[in-house]
Amino acid sequence: MNTENSIYINETLSIPISELEFQFSRSSGPGGQNVNRTSTQVELYFDIVHSPSLSNEQKQRVLEVLRSHIDKDGVLHLTSQETRSQVRNRELVIERFAELLRQALRPRIKRKPTKPTKAANEERLKEKKQRKQSKQGRRKVISDW
Repeated sequence: MNTENSIYINETLSIPISELEFQFSRSSGPGGQNVNRTSTQVELYFDIVHSPSLSNEQKQRVLEVLRSHIDKDGVLHLTSQETRSQVRNRELVIERFAELLRQALRPRIKRKPTKPTKAANEERLKEKKQRKQSKQGRRKVISDW
């Protein structure tokens, strides 16, 4: 749900379009002769480090989770050249941007360590014993007489 001037990320965060920078270039994607004449590839740049919309904790989380998309200056780079239309590619790259931020900022649930049940432990030990016996049966028999 993107409004005209901002991109909805979650209940507490919305990024203004003005914080995003777009660059257009010739695409190598579909389009035939059209691809040689129009700049349909869209590159999106979002400066995470200097963004006023993100808190310091959110910035650290995004920098950590999306590090493969971020350069050394803390700028997120995304591109789209899937369609023949510059407008549609722009929409697609914005949708991808919003989804990546949603995933990066999703709260992580701590894992609660569990112990195996007594029955599971006994079953594991029983299987180990059976395996041991089958391997012992394959050994060479050395007689002492």
